[in-house]
Amino acid sequence: MKTKLLVTLCAVAGMAFVGTTRAQNVSKTVTTNAIKIEDAYTRATVPGQQVAGGFMKIENKGATDQLISASSTVAGEVQLHEMAMEGNVMKMRQVKDITVPAGGAVELKPGGLHLMFMNIKAPLAAGETVPVKLKFAKAGDVEVKMPVNAMGAGAMKH
Repeated sequence: MKTKLLVTLCAVAGMAFVGTTRAQNVSKTVTTNAIKIEDAYTRATVPGQQVAGGFMKIENKGATDQLISASSTVAGEVQLHEMAMEGNVMKMRQVKDITVPAGGAVELKPGGLHLMFMNIKAPLAAGETVPVKLKFAKAGDVEVKMPVNAMGAGAMKH
């Protein structure tokens, strides 16, 4: 009985380790002809939490482009959002698109522009990855796998 319990615990620990290793090995950079996505991530959620943010840096080596939509299998909808101060009040709102300047970059980060995962289908757990399809007006579709960081954690920097 003790041996069976020990084997089960070792197997569970091994799966947890493999899951963590897999998340850490997710490519931190996705590049297309003109668009380069770096440091994409989201954060873990708690049961019942229906929304989460998505963050990344988008570099553009081509002509001005716009991120016009995003989607993911983990959420009913993914919206493009911005947070901004209106007087002394921080407000969040959906935006139609996010401009990525020619030869420049835009950063999606907490407190600014970001993705908003709406109607999350199941809690996002640290160590997992979230598949996201970004749609650009010129560059087309770009697939990104976002690592899920622990709650309260920022982008994983190496």
